[in-house]
Amino acid sequence: MSFLDKLGKEWLFGDGGTGTILQEKGLKAGELPETWNLLHPEEIIDLHLGYLLAGSNLITTNTFGANALKYPADLRQIVETAVSHAREARRRSGKKDAYIALDIGPTGRLLQPMGDLPFERAVDLFGEVVRIGAEAGADLVLIETMSDSYELKTAVLAAKENCNLPVCATVIFDEKGKLLTGGTVDSVVAMLEGLRVDALGVNCGLGPKQMLPIVKRMLEVSSLPVIVNPNAGLPRSENGKTVFDIGADTFAEWMAQIADMGVHMLGGCCGTTPEHIRKMIEQCRNKPFYPPVRKHRTVVSSFSQTVEIGGMPVIIGERINPTGKSKFKAALREGNIEYILSEGLAQEDSGAHILDVNVGLPEIDEPAMMERVVTRLQSVIALPLQIDTSNTEAMERGMRLYNGKPMVNSVSGKMESMEKVFPLVQKYGGVVVGLTLDETGIPSTAEGRVQVAQRIYQTAERYGIPREDIVIDALAMTISSDSGSALVTLETLRRIRDELHGNTILGVSNISFGLPQREIINANFFTMALQNGLRCAIINPNAEAMMRSYRAYLALSGQDKQCGSYIAFYGGQSAPQQAPVQIASMPLAECVERGLREGAAEAAEAALRVSAPLDVVNTELIPTLDRVGKGFENGTVFLPQLLMSAEAAKAAFEVVKERMRDVPREQKGKVILATVKGDIHDIGKNIVKVLLENYGYQVLDLGKDVSPEDIASAAVLENVSLVGLSALMTTTVVSMEQTIRLLREKKPDAKIVVGGAVLTPEYAASIGADFYAKDAMATVHYADLVFKAL
Repeated sequence: MSFLDKLGKEWLFGDGGTGTILQEKGLKAGELPETWNLLHPEEIIDLHLGYLLAGSNLITTNTFGANALKYPADLRQIVETAVSHAREARRRSGKKDAYIALDIGPTGRLLQPMGDLPFERAVDLFGEVVRIGAEAGADLVLIETMSDSYELKTAVLAAKENCNLPVCATVIFDEKGKLLTGGTVDSVVAMLEGLRVDALGVNCGLGPKQMLPIVKRMLEVSSLPVIVNPNAGLPRSENGKTVFDIGADTFAEWMAQIADMGVHMLGGCCGTTPEHIRKMIEQCRNKPFYPPVRKHRTVVSSFSQTVEIGGMPVIIGERINPTGKSKFKAALREGNIEYILSEGLAQEDSGAHILDVNVGLPEIDEPAMMERVVTRLQSVIALPLQIDTSNTEAMERGMRLYNGKPMVNSVSGKMESMEKVFPLVQKYGGVVVGLTLDETGIPSTAEGRVQVAQRIYQTAERYGIPREDIVIDALAMTISSDSGSALVTLETLRRIRDELHGNTILGVSNISFGLPQREIINANFFTMALQNGLRCAIINPNAEAMMRSYRAYLALSGQDKQCGSYIAFYGGQSAPQQAPVQIASMPLAECVERGLREGAAEAAEAALRVSAPLDVVNTELIPTLDRVGKGFENGTVFLPQLLMSAEAAKAAFEVVKERMRDVPREQKGKVILATVKGDIHDIGKNIVKVLLENYGYQVLDLGKDVSPEDIASAAVLENVSLVGLSALMTTTVVSMEQTIRLLREKKPDAKIVVGGAVLTPEYAASIGADFYAKDAMATVHYADLVFKAL
């Protein structure tokens, strides 16, 4: 039987840790685990064999860190031998029904615009590994330990585009249920289901106990088989080795609880051994198995937010659209992206849940502009987007580079339209708007529109697109030319809700085209449409009359508990008016908080006209960075926003620096940062660098895979008072400990701060560090303490 024949139908048991086992076999500090495929083949075969004999029916290849960035010369040999060793272990075990997963881990770099790795370059890096592994005989692809949903998307696309194997994906959450870049269980599940992976789940970072609430939520929202691969608890150092605090018996007891929750595949990650897996299988293999249940949820997502359609009506902001907007058209022609961002920010502030993005003008390169606007909007706004275009190339560019599961506007009942759009939705995922028109035009009756909706549903099913990923546009036609058109639209809404049990959408303001005082008609029609089942309204959320209708409807329909939102918005106000956001007049602090680089530079120029340069820094820039940093610590600001705010602050500092050429900005102190020997993952280090520099520190970045000797020599040569060390992998923490010991010998007065996914405060203390930084802002705070004490 194939892997897919068993997935979701019976228990599957994966293997456990690789790096910790290799350390026991003699892997040295800083030595790259994948090189053992070439240097110690029998040890790798023995590792796999241990798990197979313990009962695993799925083993992962020793390729977690294998990519062309790390192995530019011998990548093919490393991946081919890794698969070969797994196959040989399977042969020796006699378990012909065991499956070999090509293991793919993160590159260790952030993608643009947060980092420097281009999206398509990441796809190419992963794609090369997938092609080699598939040709060598892997049975499936397992993408694991992903902390950034954007990088995760590139890996999934690479797998789908370069092989025909099943694709599974697991991510690493913190105890709050968040990815490093702010993703949640809901947003990750939405994106991965849209990309049509075969199974999804969680691994690494946490022990089984800490994973319980994450697994619970994943099972609540996912329609796919769920994989759970925890660590053996939390790590600590003993005699120079990394050990974990949960033994095999305790691990198995926790995993039995997780099995009872209804998951579908169980295994282990860091610190787990064949004994952990053997005990787990003994506890779980005879438990009742519950196949995954389809949830039928209509969900769109961004990198950090999800919007579920079908409950409370959803507001889709319509202002990022050139139709009838001369200023917006000019902004598109001139490439004035900041004006477009201002329209998005204003709608976010006014209460939009999703933003429509239409950048179509005949005289511009629409696909390139769609790509540019989507990526820039997602760097400053967390709301999901609706990609709105009739240009198929622009639609695909937007969907491919979108971080999440978008809405897509639109497909019609014309076969030509469905043949172009549905393959894109099937590949990239999305909730697509279905226009109730076909080759004969727009039906004049509700019956005709319902029939078109049914054909759209039926055709979508043939492409593997479920009904819940279709939202039907009942089409609002102006009553100025047909006084009965509103009644047809309302009947269509009602019938799609009651007969087809579908979700609906309208461009509400179309109803009043050609009439005076259009807002009067729009607002009243909006209320009528909501009463007849409208689920998504494309409106201008800056129009107060529309938002009053919306908030009043929620209160009157019992969807606003105790009228709380209505009272919060209107209590004590007579006629609140939402002023649109104008970046040109936005204060410096707001530009920095929102991550607007160009706006921050302009605002800094304005601030310098009335304030001294040091006052601008000390009273505006630094306090703003503090607020953003506190928001990040409290979970209200996420990594993309933190980094874009830092970039905006940097742009403002450059303007201030020009004014202060003869008065250099005071440096608080000099700090060395490095990712330790054997580790090429420098995302965390680079984030820390950006923030330290914004707070006035001089950072000497030694890079990644840096030896203890090089770090100690630099600390002595530069006479630094603080050294920051980073490590992602369990196998490289030993290098971190060696580096700390050497620093204590060569530069005993230097303080050492450490960070990384595998570390805890207790673990950091056990290897001799002075401070464990749980995130980048914690490093900044510790640096302030260190240098104030000098």
